[in-house]
This record gives sequence, C-alpha cells and structure tokens, in this order.
Amino acid sequence: MPIVKRQTASKIRKTHRYLGLFIGIQFLMWTISGLYFSWTDIDEIHGDQFRNAEMTPLNFEGLVSPSEATGMEVHSLQLKEIAGEPYYWINHSMLHNARTGEMKKELTEAEAMLIAEKNMMEGLEVEGIEKITTTGNHHEYRGGPLPAYVISYDTPENIKAYVSIADGTFRTLRHRDWRWFDFLWMTHTMDYEGRDDFNTFVLRAFSLLGLITVLSGFLLWFISSPTMIKWTGNKKKGKKVKRVKK
Repeated sequence: MPIVKRQTASKIRKTHRYLGLFIGIQFLMWTISGLYFSWTDIDEIHGDQFRNAEMTPLNFEGLVSPSEATGMEVHSLQLKEIAGEPYYWINHSMLHNARTGEMKKELTEAEAMLIAEKNMMEGLEVEGIEKITTTGNHHEYRGGPLPAYVISYDTPENIKAYVSIADGTFRTLRHRDWRWFDFLWMTHTMDYEGRDDFNTFVLRAFSLLGLITVLSGFLLWFISSPTMIKWTGNKKKGKKVKRVKK
C-alpha cells in the first residue's frame, strides 16, 4: 500500500523535477567555481608572480620638513618615491616634492611607466598606456582611486598595471586568471554588482530553493522506497491486529 496517494506523489515529483531544472545551472556554477577556488593559488591570482620580488625602497637625504613644504598643519604623511624623486603625500590630498617643497599636480605618463617598471618583473614589454577617470561596477579596477593610468603589457596573460595619478601609488595588477576568478566569484556569490555581498535576495532565494529541492528528493525517496512502503504497511497491519484483540 503506498504511503501517500498517487496524485500527491506525482505533484511532489513534478515539483522536484522543475526545481532541479530551474536551479540546476546555478548548482553547476557553484560546483565549478568551488573546484576552481580549491585548485588555485590565491597568490598567483593576485599576480605575485608578475611582480618584482627584489624591489627595495631608496634612501633619501636633504628632505625639507613637511610643514615647511605646505605651510599647513599636517595630519597624515607618507613618503613616496616617484621616478627616483622623494615626495610627501600629505593629508591624503596633496603631493609635494620632499626636497623643494614644490606641489605636484598629478603624475605624468612617463612617471607612471617608471613606477610600474619598478614594481613589475623584468622583461615585460609595454603595449600601451591609458588614462582612466571612471570605472563601472564590473570594471577590474572598480573601487580603486581615480584618475589612474593603466599600463598594458604584451603578454598571453593580458597583464594590466594600475597606477594612481593623484598620489603616484602602484595600486594593483590584473591578468587573465584573476579575471576568471572574478567571474566565477561573481557566479558563486550571485552578487552581480560588487561581488562580495552574501546577503543578496537572489542568493537567499536560490539557497532556499536548493534546500527545498533536496528535501523534496528525500521525501520522494521516502514515499517510493519499497522498504519504507513495506515497513509502513506492516506497521498499519500490526495496529489493526491489536485493535481486533481488544
């Protein structure tokens, strides 16, 4: 004797089938992205293999006082090297030559190239340089300080280095494997805007539907398993016999 009516079992099967079809692609992407993450080295994704591992900062002498350079009160200070020259990055807004005190408006292309050259590994051939002032939500430099120079290299990995124009900082580099990682991370978190939000409605909905799919599969096994049907049938017979004895 079946545990539930045939019509009810049919509805459960249909629900399970369509749910599986609907969320199956997302389940596949979760699996593929999870495998990719577990088999990749995060340092290689960051592009450490393309950086200059032996880069050492220069020592400078004859520097003026930061307050003398600006004539203003200094709240934050950072000493930077730009094309072999020392500069103060003051109050997160002003760049001054640390020897002359002269204010620097912005970085030039030539200076950006030298900064990238010092931070990147030797032997890379520059393909071009471009100034960017805006980035979209899906840009590989999203969230980085703008404007910036992007230096492209002629490599199979399509390497790009980003240098901030305001403060002359080598910000980051991007390459082919990072872009694959970024795409798969987006499909994994289902945050198609910023990538890192685990509280999106889409992710919550698919997680809930996934749970329902799994539970409906367990339920289908329970109502269609010969063992369970036989066990429940014997249990019902046992109850009837006890009632007759009474």
